[in-house]
This record gives sequence, structure tokens and C-alpha cells, in this order.
Amino acid sequence: MQKPRPNPALLRCLVALLMAACFTAGCNGGPNKVMAELSEANRLSADLRARFSQSANASNRAVMADTDEASVAFAREAEQSFSAVERDVAALKPLLTELGVSEEVELVGQFEERYAAYRKVDNDVLSLAVENTNLKAQSLSFGEEREAADRFKAALSAALPSLKGDEHCRADALVAKAVVAVRELQTLQGPHIASADDAAMSVMEKDIAALQTTAADALRELSGLVDPSGLAAAHTAFDQFVNIGGQIIALSRRNSNVRSLDLALRALPSLSAACDDTLRALEQVLAKVGTKATR
Repeated sequence: MQKPRPNPALLRCLVALLMAACFTAGCNGGPNKVMAELSEANRLSADLRARFSQSANASNRAVMADTDEASVAFAREAEQSFSAVERDVAALKPLLTELGVSEEVELVGQFEERYAAYRKVDNDVLSLAVENTNLKAQSLSFGEEREAADRFKAALSAALPSLKGDEHCRADALVAKAVVAVRELQTLQGPHIASADDAAMSVMEKDIAALQTTAADALRELSGLVDPSGLAAAHTAFDQFVNIGGQIIALSRRNSNVRSLDLALRALPSLSAACDDTLRALEQVLAKVGTKATR
């Protein structure tokens, strides 16, 4: 009895199916392993994008925080999320390489490049944000320095009652001159603390120095009218006021809050968007691979 001859068309179909199965499986573990790896790749990709978003949001909150404690806490949160991003990338790269999906591997490489650029700027943002020099300057201006100015005024006023006639009028004018100079000086510190312009700050510092000289000269003239011991408290308060003012200027000049906010608003958004675009593209491509593999 003659054996039936194989159908050539059927043989070609079987060979094609075997080749497709081999490609889908990566020839290294079968369809089940490939599906498990694709599922893990999709999970890591989604987690990577979520972690990156969390880190960017935490960095923004660190910049906007109004206390040292809050800015440090948000900066720490950002760093923890960044560490999670880097762990996901480290796990995702070899998985995609094993799957043999070149487009996805290229997208992860693109993300790493864009992420490195983002991190370079964000490191500066976070390190500046936690310094909080402008907030500290503002706190000194509204707190210790204002209190020293108030003590200065009170001490000067306390020295006047012993004077009479023309001496009292002259001393009263000198007290007013000194107090007005100190108050005007205080009003200049707010714009100085908020300014991002070095040239403008230099102009304000000259005005501040001139007002300090005016107050010091008035205090020196008063010493010729009032018993020096009666002005001891005023001298002490004025010295404290000037010392605190120097600290405020130094902190304001560092400008850490102004600089971190400027970087966060000007440089980070485009870098963050570039990273997110790459991660979104990676998710979309992986989703298409998963759809094809299940057909």
C-alpha cells in the first residue's frame, strides 16, 4: 500500500508556526517565560514613570517649603524616589536585552541620558533649597533685628528725660534722626532678601551702609549731651542691630531660596518633560509588544 505524500503547503505552515513560536519565546525558555518577562518589564516601566514623577514633585515641594524641617524632609523624599528610579532602570535594562526588544533598550538608554541631565540640575536645586538662606534672613529681619531696633529706640527715649530746654530739643531731634535711619534701613532689607539681581543688591547695601552711618553719627552727637552711661543700652542695642544686619546681608547674598526657585521654574520643567516623554514612549511600545505576544 502506497504511503500518503505530505502536503507541501501544510509543511510550510507548520515550519512558519515553529519559527514564530521560537522568535516569540526568544528560543530561551518558552512562551510562558517570555510572557512573564514582558509582564515584569511593563510593571517596571510603569513603576519607573511613577517614581520619577514622585521624585520631581518632592523636589518642587522642597523648593516651596517654608521651614528647614519641611525642605529637608521633602529633599529626603526626593532622593528616596530617585534611588527607586535607578533600581528600576537597573532591573529593566537586562530584562529588555534578554527579550531582544531593541527599540525598548534604546528608549531606556535615552531615558538614562535625559535623567542624568535632569539629576545634575535637580541636585543643585535640592542642595540650595535645604540651605534656606533667604528664609533665615527674613526670620532674622522680622525677629532678632526688629527686637534690637525696638530696644535701641526705647534706650534712646529713656535717656531724654534728664535734659531740659534747648538740649532736650536738640537731643530729641538726634534721637528721631537715629531712629528714622534704623527704620529706613529695615525697610531696605525686604527687597534685598527677595532680589535676584546682584547689582540691585549692591545699591541697596550702599544705602544700608549710609543709614547705619547716619544712625551712628546721631548716637555719637547724643553722647555729648547725655551722660555716656545713660546711652550704654542704646550702644549695645545698636551694635546688636548692626551685627544682625550683617548676617542678614550675608544670608541674602547667598540667595539659596531665590536661586533654587529660579532653577526649578526655568530649567527643570523641560528636563522633566523630556524624561517623562521617553518613559511614556517606553510604556506604549511595551504595551504593543505585549498585545502582539498574546495574539
